[in-house]
Amino acid sequence: MIFLNDVKPAYDLTYNDVFMVPSRSAVASRTGVDLSTPDGTGTSIPLVVSNMTAVAGRRMAETVARRGGIAILPQDIGQEAAADMIAQVKRAHPVFETPITVQVDDAVATALSLLGKRAHGAAVVLDGHLPVGIVAEKDCLEVDRFTRISQVMTTDIVTVAPDADLRSVFDTLTGRHLGMVPVIDGERLSGVLTRKGVLRSTMYSPAVDPEGRLLVGGAVGINGDVRAKATSLLESGVDVLVVDTAHGHQEKMIEALPAITAARDDFAQRTGRRIQIAAGNVVSAAGVADLVASGADILKVGVGPGAMCTTRMMTGVGRPQFSAVLECSSAAIELGAEVWADGGVKYPRDVALALAAGAGSVMIGSWFAGTYESAGDLSHDANGRLYKESFGMASARAVQQRTRHQSAFDRARAGLFEEGISQSRMYLDPARPGVEDLIDSIVSGVRSAFTYAGADSIGEFRRRAIVGVQSSAGYEEGRPRDTSW
Repeated sequence: MIFLNDVKPAYDLTYNDVFMVPSRSAVASRTGVDLSTPDGTGTSIPLVVSNMTAVAGRRMAETVARRGGIAILPQDIGQEAAADMIAQVKRAHPVFETPITVQVDDAVATALSLLGKRAHGAAVVLDGHLPVGIVAEKDCLEVDRFTRISQVMTTDIVTVAPDADLRSVFDTLTGRHLGMVPVIDGERLSGVLTRKGVLRSTMYSPAVDPEGRLLVGGAVGINGDVRAKATSLLESGVDVLVVDTAHGHQEKMIEALPAITAARDDFAQRTGRRIQIAAGNVVSAAGVADLVASGADILKVGVGPGAMCTTRMMTGVGRPQFSAVLECSSAAIELGAEVWADGGVKYPRDVALALAAGAGSVMIGSWFAGTYESAGDLSHDANGRLYKESFGMASARAVQQRTRHQSAFDRARAGLFEEGISQSRMYLDPARPGVEDLIDSIVSGVRSAFTYAGADSIGEFRRRAIVGVQSSAGYEEGRPRDTSW
């Protein structure tokens, strides 16, 4: 990255403080841009779903991986639950969307409790294993909640075979004015296809492991038997290990990393597959150097920029995110490592600027919390708007879950030192209610940024991006208006 006119300010910068200057470009189209990440994870877009309990679960993991990114399952969910989630992600089809299913004799209340779990908003009705109908939310309105689904479902359904041509499927969906079609292999349901899903499958490459299964990561903390926890995740099938704590540049992290690296190396020796280890969070070159020396392949960068994080207000500790990523990525690349920019992104421009500063991928948490696929329960406010609850990973809510095995006294004492927001409403955008809708918006913006810079890859973008510093008025000038003056 180059600073405009070679003027590097003597103070740290946030994403709002900077802008990118267009350069002469031979990249004629956004489709000519390759967003494959250089961090060794195998993702085809530079997006990582943060390991937040309110955000990253099975549905989020498989949906994001199907479009080329990866989600990191939180450390608080327990080893058995994590193994179960990982297995379900690995069983998910890399192209067909995972359906919501209900049985023909279920009550309407059952369907309504499930329809908010997926963006396609409809469930396949099964009689045993055989699909016999489709039920959507509109079918369940103004009927008693104990009404059987067989009484409200649509029975005139169209199905397709697993080897069906996707263009033909799209034409069928469009011509029949259908929202989705079940994919049937023999007499079993393999998945569903939607119009947007078909289009996306031609635009994105799924992030898959060597066996063609969707990628998923898992997080471990730095306390307890970290080697055993890491081994459990590796044996369950994770594709990335994330060693996570708010203050990554500390002795316990430096002690934990070699044990986790040893578990990873044992696994690699038995399986022939080396898993990347990400660790953090850090915001300085010194932190990068110490964690790389201890075994980290990827550094999580960011202290305090997240929407749910109160660290800076509580402690005064942190660093403006653009400068943190710039310094840490420079140090990491020199040492043969990569960084993930963790937090602080609110718009596609922020993701592009993080990549310009040297990030290999960008971690997103709260931005994805307000989607159908996030782990939270879907609720309505007094005005009927849909939202999900989100919370910080150092908040009272998260601490209670993390310390659930401790004594009442120890849990109460830990509760005195909580940080982060315990409850926040993340509203679903009616225009972009699913995580794939947000991914479309982000990827579109990032691809366009690459064409402005004349770059067709992340590595080229790092070299060619020209960034300048702006005032708050300069930032405000670039914001669109939804009303007149």
